[in-house]
Amino acid sequence: MTRPRLVTGARLQYDEVREEHVLLVPEGVVRLNPTAAAVLELCDGERSLEEIVGTLSERYEGSDLRDDVQGLVDGLTRRGLVVDAAA
Repeated sequence: MTRPRLVTGARLQYDEVREEHVLLVPEGVVRLNPTAAAVLELCDGERSLEEIVGTLSERYEGSDLRDDVQGLVDGLTRRGLVVDAAA
């Protein structure tokens, strides 16, 4: 995956009632923890996976997040929620 983005029809939203981020998809709602929401907000199809990792590493004071970000993106790709904009 080079430039991840949300699948067409999906959108990230903050649910005021539940006080949590959710991913709205045609089939329903996926509840997200704050870390997953931070990754998905950067999955815009413009940024590369490396740029996403770099942005989050800066945000979280130099933490090495590559494996975590890759794992999350891979898992959401398998579920059909994230696709590669470069494909």
